[in-house]
Amino acid sequence: MAKKPTARTEFVMFDVIYEDGSQRSNRKVDANLLGGLDGDEPARTAIMEQDLAISEKSGQPPLAIKSIKRSGK
Repeated sequence: MAKKPTARTEFVMFDVIYEDGSQRSNRKVDANLLGGLDGDEPARTAIMEQDLAISEKSGQPPLAIKSIKRSGK
């Protein structure tokens, strides 16, 4: 008997540029957070939350985000 397909979560990829000039590419953000009146602004909050979790694990302070944009294909 075939397995039921699992629910597929869609992601949107973002390039993030930090205040110190460093860049991180292809940061995943859940597509359900985006759209509506706020556009891509919820992605900034989601990425900031990801950065906070990473900084807690690494012991390094999180970097301030300068800008975000959707990654090109």
